[in-house]
Amino acid sequence: MTPARLTGLALVASLALVTGCTAEPVPAPPRDRKVPAGGFQLVAFDSCAEALQQLKTAAKAYVGPWGFGPSGDVRTFSGAEQAGAPAAAKRADAAPGANAAAPGDTAAGAAAPGYSGTNTHEAGVDEPDLVKTDGKRIVTVNRGKLYVIDPATRRLTGELKLAPGADGFGGAEASLLLQGDRALVLLREGWAGIAKPAVPEGGARRAPADGPMPDDIVGPRLIMVDLSGEPKIIGEYRIDGSLVDARQVGTTVRVVVRSAPRLTFPYRERATDDQRTAASREIIDNATADDWLPRYEITSGGRTSTGRVGCDRVSRPASYSGTSLVTVLSFDLGVATLGAGDPVTVIADGDTVYSNGPRLYVANDQRWRVLPALTARNAAPDPKDETTELYQFDTSGAGAPRYVAAASVPGWLINQYAMSEWDGHLRVATTRGRTWGNKPDSTSSVYVLRADGTTLTQVGKVTGLGKGERIHAVRFVGGTGYVVTFRQTDPLYTVDLRDPAAPKVSGELKINGYSAYLHPAGEGRLLGVGQEASDQGRVQGTQLSLFDVTDPAKPTRIAQYHVRQGHSEAEFDPHAFLYWPAERLVVVPLTVYGAVSSSGAVNDRSVVGKPGLPSNVALALRVGDGGFTEVGTVDHTLGTGRPEDLAPIRRSLVVDGVLWTVSDAGLKATSLSTLQTLGWLRTG
Repeated sequence: MTPARLTGLALVASLALVTGCTAEPVPAPPRDRKVPAGGFQLVAFDSCAEALQQLKTAAKAYVGPWGFGPSGDVRTFSGAEQAGAPAAAKRADAAPGANAAAPGDTAAGAAAPGYSGTNTHEAGVDEPDLVKTDGKRIVTVNRGKLYVIDPATRRLTGELKLAPGADGFGGAEASLLLQGDRALVLLREGWAGIAKPAVPEGGARRAPADGPMPDDIVGPRLIMVDLSGEPKIIGEYRIDGSLVDARQVGTTVRVVVRSAPRLTFPYRERATDDQRTAASREIIDNATADDWLPRYEITSGGRTSTGRVGCDRVSRPASYSGTSLVTVLSFDLGVATLGAGDPVTVIADGDTVYSNGPRLYVANDQRWRVLPALTARNAAPDPKDETTELYQFDTSGAGAPRYVAAASVPGWLINQYAMSEWDGHLRVATTRGRTWGNKPDSTSSVYVLRADGTTLTQVGKVTGLGKGERIHAVRFVGGTGYVVTFRQTDPLYTVDLRDPAAPKVSGELKINGYSAYLHPAGEGRLLGVGQEASDQGRVQGTQLSLFDVTDPAKPTRIAQYHVRQGHSEAEFDPHAFLYWPAERLVVVPLTVYGAVSSSGAVNDRSVVGKPGLPSNVALALRVGDGGFTEVGTVDHTLGTGRPEDLAPIRRSLVVDGVLWTVSDAGLKATSLSTLQTLGWLRTG
């Protein structure tokens, strides 16, 4: 980890402590009277002068003695860390052909595809991940390099260094999307989306020891790579902010970026908080539109051009802080240049992205602002802070998305799987109330909203799920919702959503432990991966569950596979989960403080190598009508005994009957039926 990264994390921690001890109540931002009362509509600014004035007015209501710190937007300090896959963030939250194997919904009798693709929320809507395949090639990114593998010959056919200091992206992980002979690599730069903290009085805008200069564009970097021959970079795009997420349908990619004003607030040692706040507001008064609106830089054909999101591309809700902006960019992978991204910007925050293809939603809640202080005092949240804002965009066309509607629902989301659109209605599952301390009073709900002109109108709801618990997993399948809540036991609720105006709980199953991810596995079957737990709620290791949900009124668990002391990345990142319907095969990565026996069974009775070192494997199970059958395990241990060679397996995919597993060390090809090694390619 770089010194700058450590400094940034220390700053986040110190600000969180201050938030819990000294923060003053944040005043409500001014209300924009041009936005109709009672609605949640967005309105564009009439001019840049109006935009700048209203941004200043809103931001001055939030700024405090620490700038946009404890009395304002602490969130932007940790934007780069929290913007990793939203699912992951919230846990601590394809193009046709590119994702041919959709999540477990292959129709009976349909021809099975020859490759698995990325496990995504919705069929036909691809999501960025660290490895992609189209059946003809496997492309992966690791430590700043891109690798191309021919799965037929099991040979490395291309390697590309993405930037100088290839492993120096602030410790942030890269991901990619694939379309034909083009790959779009998304790099999360380490200093992305950082609002300037308070600095000593008289301090200059100096660059950190290993960071950018203050006037540099700091944020995510998109790199278009031509794969038709030896891989080569044909275009780059950089924008101020931090990457939230992206979605791809066909050749069109939507990239969501969060940004903050680029302002520096001097901290005066010999001054009162009122004087410091006044000085911060003076800095806002002197700011320009360039300090707020995201700038971008495009490199193509050896030439670099710069631009800035125009004021005419910015809209605002009735109330906003002015401290955060969300921008949706659009790129066409069918052309040889990235272009300017056709940006659409909303003055709001956003941390979760969901898309079903024709529509894209950006969700935002305010837990980052209130949780540190509340948990420190064991206090219940104010209901007005327990809301999630939802912004709906029409992405049915190839051009810029069109804002359609917005709404707010009580409670907070767990990840993108808490949202799903079906039959013209958006279903949203949230938890509200205190989930911490010795007197939790939380409950969870499912809300149903319908797009009605420029508003999303609530038409139905189910409340009172899991009292004293919080949501750990959600999955919507057609007209049914599955909601897992947990504190000591795991109630799996089935929710009937076929009548949007009258949703109701159909059934409930209480078992120990919980599922953190749910996956449809054919008619009447649901797979869960999570943690087993004792009667007191103490977690005891990774478990896979097979549920029979044929009768929604009586869901049952018909099989369980438990690995003591195990943890799986699939518990917080569904991209790590593989279900291959053709073979009814489940593959999940496991890290376990135990051993892998000669038969491939995972146990907890011995230790690999030196005491305390974990085993890192991919566990393969076959799903039968009555339960699980263990196929075996795959590991990437290189046999040197060194800790750095115990590479955790991150992903699994199937190409033409071969199971490929991916780790930071490399890729291994394994027989799908016997799990015998067929080839090994080192990329680490």
